[in-house]
Amino acid sequence: MASRFQLLDGTSIPWLGWGNGSGRSNHDALRCGRLALEAGIRHIDTAQVYKTESETGQCIVDAGVNRDEMYITSKLSKLPGDISVPLDQVRPLIEESKRKLGCTPDLFLIHNPTVARPGELKAMWKILEDMKSSGELKSIGVSNFRPQDIEEILDGAIYKPVVNQIEYHPFTLTHLEPLLALQKKHNILTQSYGPLTPLLRHPTNGGPLIPILTRIAHRLSTTTTTPIDTTTILLLWCRAQGVIPITTSANPTRITHLAAIYSTLPPNLLTPDEIQQITDVGKKVHFRHYTEHMEKDFPLPNLPNDLPLSPT
Repeated sequence: MASRFQLLDGTSIPWLGWGNGSGRSNHDALRCGRLALEAGIRHIDTAQVYKTESETGQCIVDAGVNRDEMYITSKLSKLPGDISVPLDQVRPLIEESKRKLGCTPDLFLIHNPTVARPGELKAMWKILEDMKSSGELKSIGVSNFRPQDIEEILDGAIYKPVVNQIEYHPFTLTHLEPLLALQKKHNILTQSYGPLTPLLRHPTNGGPLIPILTRIAHRLSTTTTTPIDTTTILLLWCRAQGVIPITTSANPTRITHLAAIYSTLPPNLLTPDEIQQITDVGKKVHFRHYTEHMEKDFPLPNLPNDLPLSPT
């Protein structure tokens, strides 16, 4: 039952991904990746800076999963010491990623606009375009790009980025409005890292969203065979927005739960009214965990980082 989203280059991507960029999922990426695959997850998100590309490739082999069943995302990241990548190193670094993965990733991203030296972002994107044209890369996209970064690479582009992977959840919505409008105009899908941030990283573990998410989780727990908690609701809310959540866990029980969400829950479980309630409350708060990526030269909304609990 696992669904996929169509990308503008004609390919498709699973609606949920498991990432190995943080926590125990990063430090034990081989074991955790195998657990994720054995549970039924088929999309792994990695990056050069995570230092887990080799483990990503190996866990697919260890789990005995056919490569054709998998979707792999990786990213061109900064060099050690937070050093931007010279243009003459882009191709060798991408080839190194492919070697570590043991294959060409299905999706390859520029991890951050500052991966390129000042003034070289368009030239860096052109290298990815050339590698796509020659068959050396498949789908290409970006991550942590602000509106001005998207517009810079679109100027004269052969290929538009198929996705922009950003911190996306209800508490970033108001800030992201101009970026999301630009992406909609160009059919660029959003991938969400940190989709559970309101529950896992906000000081109140949910703030004004708590009553809404709890009520929806209770309703769905009585109508589905898969256990539904508040984190599940946020992932389903992302899917309802046409956004691909990338989440992670090293806990076997949690990994099994994520796989069940991915493979068994049908679309449209949330009602339009429930989706709108989450969105409306989220737009009244601004809270982002990874502030370094998106809060420079991109005006912040004049919003509090918390509100009193909303009524149930």
